[in-house]
Amino acid sequence: MTRVLRRLFGACGVVLAAGLFAPPAWASFESCVKAVRADVLKAGIKPDLVDAAFKGIAFDEKAVRFSRTQPEYRIAIWDYMAFLVDAARLADGAKMLSAHDKTLRAVEKAYGVNRFVLAALWGVESDYGREKGDFFLPHALPNVVCGGKKPAVFKAELIQALRIVQAGDVKLADLTGSWAGAFGQTQFMPSTYRRLAVDFDRDGRRDTIRSVPDALASAANFLDKAGWQSGLPWGFEVKVPASYKGPVGRSRKAPASAWTKLGVTRADGSALPSSGSYGLIRPAGRSGPSFLVSRNFDALYSYNAAESYALAIGHLSDRLAGKGALKTPWPTDDPGLSRVERKRLQELLIRQGYYKGEADGRIGPITVAAIKEAQKKAGMKPNGRPSKRILNALAGN
Repeated sequence: MTRVLRRLFGACGVVLAAGLFAPPAWASFESCVKAVRADVLKAGIKPDLVDAAFKGIAFDEKAVRFSRTQPEYRIAIWDYMAFLVDAARLADGAKMLSAHDKTLRAVEKAYGVNRFVLAALWGVESDYGREKGDFFLPHALPNVVCGGKKPAVFKAELIQALRIVQAGDVKLADLTGSWAGAFGQTQFMPSTYRRLAVDFDRDGRRDTIRSVPDALASAANFLDKAGWQSGLPWGFEVKVPASYKGPVGRSRKAPASAWTKLGVTRADGSALPSSGSYGLIRPAGRSGPSFLVSRNFDALYSYNAAESYALAIGHLSDRLAGKGALKTPWPTDDPGLSRVERKRLQELLIRQGYYKGEADGRIGPITVAAIKEAQKKAGMKPNGRPSKRILNALAGN
């Protein structure tokens, strides 16, 4: 799973594998944690910090379950875009662009990364600093080491997280994030933080948790190091001839002039750029929107290793900059839901007796089961997908 899916699994409609995860039978949880603690001390973390970090640690079924389960299916691109680029995120983004205009412009000048892209990344990664994760990393990571997959990787992240605290950049109590270790307003993994976080506000600490300038500049530094080219668009929507049989894929780049010869045009009717190389992506196939994407799209991809993520950041940045919605509709007759609509769906499920959880807009396994029951009663295919059709049915529309 990508970092956004790991952190926002509920909102993405991920269905977790059934079954409970009991404390591990190998040796014991306590003995494993003791071994992890010894390795942390050997890595040079001071004993008093280790004592504080490991104090009160207990088996965390949720962290282990998240680390060991996989999505039952991939979320459709139109569902993904519906909740990542929704009206609330656009409205909040406009407010943040105004409130942090000076900082965003300063970061853009220092690193060459478009400020609307930075705002979009900030919005998607942490909802502009409001959603930073629920797991206390010094407890979640040992659990993942002892009960999940890739123990060496997560042990290394635990050590790096404690080195950040030891260096005085962040407080131990502030180390909350995803089960996998991503934290802060721009959701850096500890190892990434150690390499690329910057002290942009010059207070002597690299604090991506409490400092907006540090968080935004650190994200810009990441993109800069990933090959971001100043002044180059991430990409743009295009129209492709119905007879097109040429190359597809972000890695198969060619100059804009080559795409013109193949009959590709911009969806908004403007001219293709006079410089830069682009690859064609078609995230929903031939019948959905198509895009020419540049090396800056690849830089966004490197932040979260998913084309859907890079596309969401790119499109959200365009919308924040005042550009319109996509010209080509997604190929579905049952659109995805915004975060507000997901919460409304849960409220209706609760009211009609299908769901006993919280109406928080996050569609986890319990909500999915409730949706399936509601779909069955409505005569729909019980796929558990949060969509306009089941929302309208429950609302009596």
